[in-house]
Amino acid sequence: MSKVMTGREAVRKFVKDGDTVAVEGFVGLMHAEELLIALEEEFLETGHPNNLMAMHCAGQGNSKGNGMDRWAHDGLLRGIYAGHYAVEPAIQKMVLDNKIFGYNVPQGVIAQLYREIAGGKPGVITHVGLNTFPDPRIEGCNQKAQEEGDIVELIEILGEEKLLYKSFPINVVMLRATYADPMGNCTMEKEPVTLEMISMAQAAKNSGGYVIVQVEDIVEQGSIDVRKIKLPGIYVDAIVKSKPENHWMGNDTPYNPALSGEIRVPLESLPPMPLNERKVIARRSAMELVPNAVSNLGIGVPEGVAAVGAEEGLQGLVLTTEAGTIGGIPAAKDVFGAATNPDAIIDQGYQFDFYDGGGLDVAFLGLAQMDQHGNINVSKFGPKLAGCGGFINITQNSKKVVYCGTFTAGGLKVQVGDGKLTILQEGKAKKLVKEVEQITFSGTYAQKVKQPVLYVTERAVFELTDEGVELKEIAPGIDLQTQVLDMMDFTPIMKDVKLMDERIFK
Repeated sequence: MSKVMTGREAVRKFVKDGDTVAVEGFVGLMHAEELLIALEEEFLETGHPNNLMAMHCAGQGNSKGNGMDRWAHDGLLRGIYAGHYAVEPAIQKMVLDNKIFGYNVPQGVIAQLYREIAGGKPGVITHVGLNTFPDPRIEGCNQKAQEEGDIVELIEILGEEKLLYKSFPINVVMLRATYADPMGNCTMEKEPVTLEMISMAQAAKNSGGYVIVQVEDIVEQGSIDVRKIKLPGIYVDAIVKSKPENHWMGNDTPYNPALSGEIRVPLESLPPMPLNERKVIARRSAMELVPNAVSNLGIGVPEGVAAVGAEEGLQGLVLTTEAGTIGGIPAAKDVFGAATNPDAIIDQGYQFDFYDGGGLDVAFLGLAQMDQHGNINVSKFGPKLAGCGGFINITQNSKKVVYCGTFTAGGLKVQVGDGKLTILQEGKAKKLVKEVEQITFSGTYAQKVKQPVLYVTERAVFELTDEGVELKEIAPGIDLQTQVLDMMDFTPIMKDVKLMDERIFK
């Protein structure tokens, strides 16, 4: 019997009031927009399904109303279990206004949790999150309206502290693929990542739940090469053919075969970065690369390391993304998580297994807020709940971590050239504070495991030592007292402060 139906038919048949509904996606990649719209329309017209718990790894949307924000209606959700909220401002607001409960869980833990639920196991047991906000001794994963109880527990195994992120049933998953036959066998050849498609489907089926898949097109039964089938039809309950506008590769990016690995393009075709503060930070950060280093780049300023690497011809560099790409040049903006000319694309859960076990040689992540202990906050700022994403998995386990960001925020203007940096207008907000608002990276934990940590800004470079945060370099043209120390809320250790390499500023 054919499993093909419309989105509204699939929602009506398989999603019930009170269900836990997990949705695949990564920022602008792979989210099932057609299915999200169908559920929204059904709710607005009928009031059902309602009181749902939504679940996803990475944030999904464009900050302008698509993706998960389509479900930001009073009564549709009771809560959300997610790794990242930054591109979902309407969902953020519902959590912060206590209209729904909100859990923020490390992204890699969620990717792995799908497998544990599928296998009937009690949850993910890991060191990831110790001494950061998911640790129950600090905040736990509960962000607001904690009505469904704690989802993470501190335990001891073989004499070591671990965190147990608990399993629970998943009633429905919404996935996305390229092609499917009428029996639900799905391929993904035109998708830039594969994320956790099989794990999610197995988790739903073994919870007694259902799997709905959005596809670009439906092909004849028996016409698919079995080696291309990424999701077997035995896991699938409904296939929905999407409208083309709801099946773009990214929120604003149509199909690009260089991102799906179907073709390779000359890297010199990628535009160079302008010589500004972001390029200065990227150039200085890229100096921490070693030959054949396996690296991860975070969203925002760290993306520039890839652009600098391509522009300046760095050799032997293996860049990866937590979404599952290996090699190539990681993409940015709405297709962040994909890569141009990837060497391989693997499932997100397996990528995080590699990360959690220490496979990364160096990671480059954002520096949103830093304190005197070397802690970093990228997850929560006053009325804004960005979420941790894969930040905790990556930074806690990389052999070396480099934080990249501007020294101040909110209106910073600089001039770069002639081997020096000039501040034209200072940012309104200090980013180097006494205590961060939320601990997304623990300097104390890094000191304990002797992890090398560097903090790179456009005007100063700091290092986390056994004694604390030490100022190591300042930019040529910068005054140490007025433009560095006076713009911080704590005094760093200073022993032998050197000038940053002048070539960075040319």
